[in-house]
Amino acid sequence: MTSKTSARGQLFIVAAPSGAGKTSLVKALIESTPSIEVAVSHTTRPKRPDEVDHVDYHFVSPEAFREMQNQDAFIESAQVFGNLYGTSRQAVESIATRGHNIILEIDWQGAQQIRQRLPDSTHIFILPPSLEALRARLQGRGQDDPHIIQTRMNEAINEISHYQEFEYLIINDDFSIALQDLGRIVDGKAADLLTCEQQKRFQDLIAALLV
Repeated sequence: MTSKTSARGQLFIVAAPSGAGKTSLVKALIESTPSIEVAVSHTTRPKRPDEVDHVDYHFVSPEAFREMQNQDAFIESAQVFGNLYGTSRQAVESIATRGHNIILEIDWQGAQQIRQRLPDSTHIFILPPSLEALRARLQGRGQDDPHIIQTRMNEAINEISHYQEFEYLIINDDFSIALQDLGRIVDGKAADLLTCEQQKRFQDLIAALLV
């Protein structure tokens, strides 16, 4: 895949319910597209065993996070599952000034903030093929107890209800196809993936996800 670049990089926002596969898709896109980079977010949640500080997230204390908020250091921040998440202005600016495109993995709350502050950004929402598939993916992680998984499932429906706020919609049923779709959006060749088009195509699926 290739990506268009300019004097300043374009900002792409990717959101999805937990377990829909956005992290895997973004990682694969970055590995195959040298001209796009992820802006590493800050979070107060505990680091998982397979995660690396400053690579997966900047893991910070709640006090340090609040101090950054007070200094207006974030272009977006939100509380998710009791933990704080935010994207620093410095991280985005550093990538943009190199002429590379930027991709952010954030939730719908952060996307709303960025949409207001940076209206030229491109917003992409990723849906699972079913609620059953979403639950199976969450259980397959083997990192959360049943109560946490149920909490994430309940929150997923709330997340999914915001899909219409996003410019593009991807169904992550087949990973390779979803990755190609994400790449086409970055390349500006995905009019068929506009939410208004996908909404008509996957009307029954979307209704089933919002029960």
